[in-house]
Amino acid sequence: MAAGRSKSEHDLYRKIKWLIFFRTLFAGVLLGSVVIAAVRPDTNLVLLGQPFSNLMLLAGIMLIFSIGYSVFLPRVKRLVAFAYVQTGLDTFFVTLVIFITGSSSSVFSFLYLVVIIYATMVIYRRGGMVIATMCVLQYGVLIDLEFFRIIQPIGFDGSDTMIRHDWQYVVFKLVITFGACYAVAFLSGFLAEQERNAKQELWDIEDQMKRVERLAAVGEMAAGLTHEIKNPLASLIGSIQMLRESIPYDPDHDKLMQIILREADRLSSLVTEFLMFARPQTGKIQEVRLDRAIEEVVSLFTADPAYSDRISVHTDLKRPISVDIDPKHLKQVIWNLLNNAAEAVADRGRIDISLHPVRKTFASITVADNGCGISEDAAKFIFDPFYSTKPRGTGLGLSIVHQIVGSYGGLIDVDSKPGRGTRVTIRLKRHPSAT
Repeated sequence: MAAGRSKSEHDLYRKIKWLIFFRTLFAGVLLGSVVIAAVRPDTNLVLLGQPFSNLMLLAGIMLIFSIGYSVFLPRVKRLVAFAYVQTGLDTFFVTLVIFITGSSSSVFSFLYLVVIIYATMVIYRRGGMVIATMCVLQYGVLIDLEFFRIIQPIGFDGSDTMIRHDWQYVVFKLVITFGACYAVAFLSGFLAEQERNAKQELWDIEDQMKRVERLAAVGEMAAGLTHEIKNPLASLIGSIQMLRESIPYDPDHDKLMQIILREADRLSSLVTEFLMFARPQTGKIQEVRLDRAIEEVVSLFTADPAYSDRISVHTDLKRPISVDIDPKHLKQVIWNLLNNAAEAVADRGRIDISLHPVRKTFASITVADNGCGISEDAAKFIFDPFYSTKPRGTGLGLSIVHQIVGSYGGLIDVDSKPGRGTRVTIRLKRHPSAT
């Protein structure tokens, strides 16, 4: 399989492989059964009076198509379109099977439902509805053509076809079949969507656990190292300040000492941030209204001269949702996300921040920007400390957000594409009174 595919694409690839396998198995069993029945002179099996040659030919064509699918699958880039093509052709094959085995009286009409079910498993509810519509149209045309004597099932003399029924019966049969197709598409599509959502949540948790495991060792080592840096750095800053006050004023010397103090302060801030990443302090947990806390941070952010002239922030905080968290930690998370989003915008841009519940367990906060976006390769490292795609970035913003959110049992997910912006979603456990 081609490298670089996401987990959802890997999952779709695996499903298509199984689909090809079972289609090949079905075609092989059907072909083998027809051949065995045809070569036995003593058999009394007559498939609804239909000669075996047409069914044998169709089974052979299905087998050839399945082999072709398996050959081309590793080269396919648009897997969803490939799945639509396969399942769409399967409806056509099923229609042919039904036609050559009795049309309206065929016992193979149930194969439509089989195609719809596995279509929803591969391309979910929308794909299932599309395939159900194709089945409905093909079966409806087939029955109408038979009823109006335009076509007649091969090998049948008309004694057991739609010709001998009145139009009310035809309409009743079509309505029942159509209803069954759409009902199966809806129900199996619903289950497939539930399965996809559950699988996505498991993937998110798995990614979160991998990041936690990878960063845990770094955090333990960094905590001690940070203290060793911070103490002599404080002594250095104090010594420079005392020296500046004690020696006679000299413009050149004073300028150099200002540079030292400025860079030392920047290094001290960096060390403080790294210490927060390495070992976040336990906060004073209390019930916090997310909509109010977010509005407060947004007000401070939009008042910042660095962003007020070029960044517009739009909020969607209609639902009052509460979580248990230290207010300072929450504000830092929101501020870091807004700051990252603003830095991703080269000139003027927009940030959208929204809040909504996820079932009755979690609250979801989404911060989206229309900035430069992140490449797929870079997205793998955005939570690593000191990794930054920005020229002046420290690479600790998202690392700190990840650590804080994780310490409260939350999840964080990033969806980004180059040139289309970035969407960061965090999920926090809701306050027990909300559940």
